[in-house]
Amino acid sequence: MTFGIGVVGLGIAGSAMIPAIRSHPLVRVAAAAEPQAELRERFCKAERAAAFATLGELLEYPGVDAVYIASPHQFHCEQAVLAASAGKHVLVEKPMALTIADCDRMIDAARSHGVALVVGHSHGFDPAVSAIRQLVRDGTYGPLGMITTWNYTDFLYRPRRPEELDPSTGGGILFNQLPHQVDMVRTIADRDVLTVTARTAVLDPARRVAGACTAVLGLAGDAVATLVYSGYDHFDSDEMHGWVAEGGRDKRPAHGSARAALRGLDRRAERAARTDRYGYRAAGAVRPAHQPHFGELVVSCAHADLRPGPDAVLAYSDEGVREHPLPPTRWWPGRGEVIEELVRAATDGNALHDGVFGRETLRVCLAAERSAADRSPVDLPHGVTR
Repeated sequence: MTFGIGVVGLGIAGSAMIPAIRSHPLVRVAAAAEPQAELRERFCKAERAAAFATLGELLEYPGVDAVYIASPHQFHCEQAVLAASAGKHVLVEKPMALTIADCDRMIDAARSHGVALVVGHSHGFDPAVSAIRQLVRDGTYGPLGMITTWNYTDFLYRPRRPEELDPSTGGGILFNQLPHQVDMVRTIADRDVLTVTARTAVLDPARRVAGACTAVLGLAGDAVATLVYSGYDHFDSDEMHGWVAEGGRDKRPAHGSARAALRGLDRRAERAARTDRYGYRAAGAVRPAHQPHFGELVVSCAHADLRPGPDAVLAYSDEGVREHPLPPTRWWPGRGEVIEELVRAATDGNALHDGVFGRETLRVCLAAERSAADRSPVDLPHGVTR
């Protein structure tokens, strides 16, 4: 028996998740909610499923057992609470919300109505990240010492809505891209983040929002993590990953092409370009050739450095380089793991990336924002993470 997922928002996140939903044997695309009529029409035609202008209509539609909330950040809390109150399981995109209080409202709503709450997609769900987590937990290469992750992309120059360039509504990289890295670190380390020291950079006066960040996370057990992200469309760190793109597909170098595509566009034209590029379109069922990744990731243990390769986890030790193959799955790699975790959470309550996990990732991102603003380290409370 399968259960139906209603997709809330048919932008880039919703569109990217639909093939993953289709690939999982225990779920199906039941319906969608999207305010733009053009995107609803595309969805109905391609998916042969219903689409509504509002979440309220979607929640009343028969066959919707869970919702995937892929709307703008500022709507996550109210929509998650509404869905949980209607008895629907909830999968919500990162960031979970924009305040800790809103995260707590979402957690309380899910608990009080007996439904699952999972926070994703993030690259903390990637198969290689899960495999490295297990190697660290098993002590295969000794104690964990350090995690380093860095990513250089064109993020800031992909077509954007105005609120995506507004810090007050979670614009910029701190709540859109940093959560991927924080989730990877927290998934692998499986321990509290105790301190955050961060600096951000605004390098384009036409897009006055943080587009680059360096953060150092002090972890329990004397481990440390360094996170570097830049979205300024100059260097592309996929070059260091054999020109395999974030989603696992082969790509060609295109330095500066995102900036060039935006030249001459006013905000209205940019918003239209965003809908055209990222709004829902029927996607094929061809899975990517390689596993997903989020830039470079190196995990240093006492006896080896571990990193994801295109198709395996690589361990660099005194004995040379060893490949740890990734187990095959029946579903779309990365996003399929998100759906699998939702299924487990809905059936037996077993979820790593639950509401508490999502809240604590947001807490780290908020601490990075505060540390950058104050130019000083931020201590985090103990005993609130998993």
